[in-house]
Amino acid sequence: MAAGRRISDAAARCWRLVVAGGGAASLAGCSFAPPYARPALPVPAAFVPAEPAGVSVAAIGWRDIFREPQLQSLIAEALVHNRDLRIAAGRVAEARAAWRIEGAALYPQLDAVGTGTRGRSIFNLPGAGTQRADVRQVSAQLSAGWEIDFWGRLRNLREAAREQYLATEEARRAVATDLVAQVANGYLLEREYEERVALARRTIETRQEALRIARRRFEVGSGSKLEMSEAQLLLGQAQTALHSIEQDRGVNRNALALLVGRPVEIAPGTLRLAEEGPAMMLPPGLPSDLLVNRPDIVAAEFRLRAANANIGAARAAFLPNINLSGAYGTASDALDGLFAGDTEAWTFTPTITLPLFNAGRLAANLDVAEARRNIAVAEYEQAIQRAFRDVSDALVRRRQIGLQVESARSMLEALTERARLATLRVQNGRSASIEVLDAQRDLFDTEQALIQLRRAELTSVVALYSALGGGFPTSMTDLEESAR
Repeated sequence: MAAGRRISDAAARCWRLVVAGGGAASLAGCSFAPPYARPALPVPAAFVPAEPAGVSVAAIGWRDIFREPQLQSLIAEALVHNRDLRIAAGRVAEARAAWRIEGAALYPQLDAVGTGTRGRSIFNLPGAGTQRADVRQVSAQLSAGWEIDFWGRLRNLREAAREQYLATEEARRAVATDLVAQVANGYLLEREYEERVALARRTIETRQEALRIARRRFEVGSGSKLEMSEAQLLLGQAQTALHSIEQDRGVNRNALALLVGRPVEIAPGTLRLAEEGPAMMLPPGLPSDLLVNRPDIVAAEFRLRAANANIGAARAAFLPNINLSGAYGTASDALDGLFAGDTEAWTFTPTITLPLFNAGRLAANLDVAEARRNIAVAEYEQAIQRAFRDVSDALVRRRQIGLQVESARSMLEALTERARLATLRVQNGRSASIEVLDAQRDLFDTEQALIQLRRAELTSVVALYSALGGGFPTSMTDLEESAR
């Protein structure tokens, strides 16, 4: 009953359109799809923590954010060779073809048909008994068929396919945006490992010299075996740290090779993470900016529009279906007489089909379409909430990691001074060399931690840029050109 009321209301709107605008207008504009309205924003009007107002940085292209030439080269190669992006591009092409298929149903279909028939019929005539007749016929015709889309069913199916195509296009943009962020993060990790490896090697050289001195002092009786063992322990710790860093570096390069689509060779760079200044401040804009900048949200809205159009198609299926079909050509009982005179043959068959009983199939189809629309609404709202969380998390991390970097720098200055003073005390004979070894161990650990924190701070900038939907304009052509 509810489905019947919805159909009757929509039919009444279409009838008013026919009366007001005439038959041609009704054919062009009648639709049973419910009016589309974008759901309300299910998140606060500002990000948490609050940020200064401004235009979202998502409008800036990735080349203007990541200016390091080697990183730009890696990203450009990934946009050309990455397999995930190729798969996404293939899905876009598939969805575009599906849209064309649905659109073709709006136009008449014309076929050239040639047939040949040979058979025998048996029939009874009163008084003549059973008769047999051989039947031979060949024909050549042009056959045409056209479903008049009076209720907008085909147009709604075409619209749904179009929205699905646009959704896959945005899905490809989402893959590309994520790809840029992953390559940038991998590059920053490479720079971190490069700097930590250099630090570990310098530390190993220093500790090898300290071990040599401690061993010599022990041999001549001016030092203890404890000091020598402590120096040996610190050297082993530095060597173990170097091996661990080189292992992680190799794994990261393998990940970069998968992203870029080929093995990568990264030349030593000039990016000194421990010496870098604060990360750039990227204005996030307002949550409403995500609706047009973040590709997964845009894709979710396109899917919602597609679900809305499918409701119109499901509603139109309850109403009469009008088909026009016909054929024109020639027919003959012999092939050599097919195009002789008086062999013209034609048919014209208009058909109106009104569903009367289908065991609730059409009503169930409508219920399915409406349920899918409700699911699409929830998925759209969920995508907005997820994006809001991603941006808020990135803002929190950027702020808190920045504070940790400041604390680590202060700690490093204090430990550097401590190591210097400990060295002076040992040289003046006022303390044991183990004090210097302890200071050097703490200094090494803090230097390693500072490099990691600086990389994490820069990574938080990449995460924020990606969470805001930055990296690419909305055009597919511009996306492809950005890789060149």
